[in-house]
Amino acid sequence: MLPPTPRLPQARELIEMDRYFVLHAPRQTGKTTVLHALASELTAKGDIAALTFSCETATVTGDDYAAAEALLLDSLRRAAECSGWPDELLPPDPWPQAPAGRRFGAALSEWCRRCPRPVVLLLDEIDALQGNSMVSTLCQLRDGHNARHKGRPFPASVVLCGLRDVRDYKFASGGDPGPWNPASHIIADSLRLGDFTADQVAELYDQHTQAIGQEFTKDAMDRVFELTQGQPWLVNALANEIILRMKVSGAITTAQVDEAQERLIQARATHLDSLMARLHEPRVERVLEPVVAGTFPKIGPTFSDDLSYVYDLGLVKQKPPLKVANPIYREVILRVLGARTERFVMADPHSFVLPDGRFDLPRLLEEFVVFWREHGEVLIQQEGYHEAACQIILMAFLHRLVNGGGQLDREYAAGTKRLDVLVRWSYTSPDGERLTQREAMELKVWRVGENDPKPDGLAQLDRYLDRLTLTTGVLVIFDRRPEAPPWKERGGFEQATTPSGRQVTLLRV
Repeated sequence: MLPPTPRLPQARELIEMDRYFVLHAPRQTGKTTVLHALASELTAKGDIAALTFSCETATVTGDDYAAAEALLLDSLRRAAECSGWPDELLPPDPWPQAPAGRRFGAALSEWCRRCPRPVVLLLDEIDALQGNSMVSTLCQLRDGHNARHKGRPFPASVVLCGLRDVRDYKFASGGDPGPWNPASHIIADSLRLGDFTADQVAELYDQHTQAIGQEFTKDAMDRVFELTQGQPWLVNALANEIILRMKVSGAITTAQVDEAQERLIQARATHLDSLMARLHEPRVERVLEPVVAGTFPKIGPTFSDDLSYVYDLGLVKQKPPLKVANPIYREVILRVLGARTERFVMADPHSFVLPDGRFDLPRLLEEFVVFWREHGEVLIQQEGYHEAACQIILMAFLHRLVNGGGQLDREYAAGTKRLDVLVRWSYTSPDGERLTQREAMELKVWRVGENDPKPDGLAQLDRYLDRLTLTTGVLVIFDRRPEAPPWKERGGFEQATTPSGRQVTLLRV
């Protein structure tokens, strides 16, 4: 495990300045670990009583703020009793009497009055509170914070830790996004716990090497970072899959990292499953649909808040261009969105394997034309991500037929007006050599009011082939215009020439 507190040096500085602040990050990035380590280090210095406790037990109370107060205070007491502190640092037992809606603040005030040290309180899972319970808790923290300068005892510093940033707490209280929430004007800063850097991934894996003697090759560690972009749960899960489940005993290679990635995706581990369950939330869909479709987002009045929310979930990168946070999430998103389409694909994947072991991509495209004519219109209407429906359907068709013996690498981002696909198919040559067949595809959509995307598509495919050092590829153009040919007539193949002179296949559907 990496040392927790160096990942968030600003937190200690803010606590030492008696500030109230927010710490947020996606699930399973190490927030709780950092909080407990920070509290232990601060308390061990001997001049602060720092305690972490979880608000999660109060989730069930909803708007019943009196019940929420009781559960929060119970969780706080249990955390204090498990801390190993001397009696003089522990909170009062029983808590002081106070009306509902003031009990939490009164309890904190009485504890701080009795405690010989300044109290620092770290509230984990704060955004588990809902409705009036959230509003009441934040209001009491605000009132206590503001009364400190009048001599009222109250925690010297408070950390509100959760999945979301403070701007989203109003959603938890049942309101719309906006500048108001009860804690907004007492929050000195909002910190986000970042993902691992490439060096931190190497440091973490080196701990395993030092303990066990098993090495990760440099290429394997680079591949882990490429696939995860340092997302802590994914970094740990890949290593766990390789070492404990695949039971690799020698040096760990990139091939084993790739296999572990596929196993994680197929297993849809809890982390991935809980994240993907959000894909059809309206706020998430409004952000991810243009990413998958390659279109520019519609910048409405809520888009900035929607984007912040999806970023806080860890699904997208913060910096432009707008794209999915890492290749593993990118792959899982398309598989989840394409699951409905895959159920319609009846073709046998083994029938696309040629006698020499290679994959028959031309025949797959011919079969897709048949599939598109029969099911495309219905599937487009059923697909929630309507603007990205064509890409999702073809990706699902490809995945159903390629994934048995090959892999798909897919690249997409908002504003690119395309989706890049690389089919990698492993086979054995007649002389026994293991080879990899690579087939590149570019997906474009001809939308209403636009010109034929063929020229741009050929230029984009050219650049993609340059990057892959391939001599040929496939450009697929979906026609979404009202004047497109009838469904039963779609699916024409032709040969086309890219700007650099490559001969490629063009499929119009």
